[in-house]
Amino acid sequence: MMAMFRSFVSAQQHGGGGSGPLGAPGESIESQFSCPICLEVYHKPVSVAGCGHTFCGECLQPCLQVSSPLCPLCRVSFDPKKVERSSSVEKQLSSFKAPCRGCCKKVSLMKMRSHISSCSKVQEQIANCPKFVPVLPTSQPIPSNIPNRSTFVCPFCGARNLDQQELVKHCMENHRNDPSKVVCPVCSAMPWGDPSYKSSNFLQHLLHRHKFSYDTFVDYSIDEEAALQAALALSLAEN
Repeated sequence: MMAMFRSFVSAQQHGGGGSGPLGAPGESIESQFSCPICLEVYHKPVSVAGCGHTFCGECLQPCLQVSSPLCPLCRVSFDPKKVERSSSVEKQLSSFKAPCRGCCKKVSLMKMRSHISSCSKVQEQIANCPKFVPVLPTSQPIPSNIPNRSTFVCPFCGARNLDQQELVKHCMENHRNDPSKVVCPVCSAMPWGDPSYKSSNFLQHLLHRHKFSYDTFVDYSIDEEAALQAALALSLAEN
């Protein structure tokens, strides 16, 4: 919601041209120091060795949970051990100021996130932000019996609303040494899934079987083996 609101306000404020001190014409100083993943001003920025792209440390974390991560921006492979805190970007965040998108007060980029979270003008604008409305109402009935394959429940502690990457991250951080045999919530949500089958090593199963999103690559009308092969082929083609 914050990212959508930020894009909307940015378009309203900077659509008339002009140029920032560091970036392309029409690009605000805040946009030049924004994470490509969350679209907000960098928080604890880190840089990827090789391609040099910078992200918020927390935003990049899911990529570091796999053995051969790819840069989220350019898809170049990188060594997770060579991701370093970007002190140069942090210095720039402390040096530059930008107007708050709500109250217009000049705020250090380093403090922009905390300011926005407490700015009453921003909160008011978010409440009045245009909501998505379809151009035409659909004539199709809304399905009611489709299982949720977007978010999952942790089989160890019951934490809810985790997508696949968040599930991997959560389990690696909180249940790495849990020896319990549990049912994989991702597999059991699939048409071919067995809701009674318990993985003997659930963490290894997560890392090997769920590095990609089924929603992106899988045709749910085919069986598991065909779906896995199709997903692997498309994933490799993208890389």
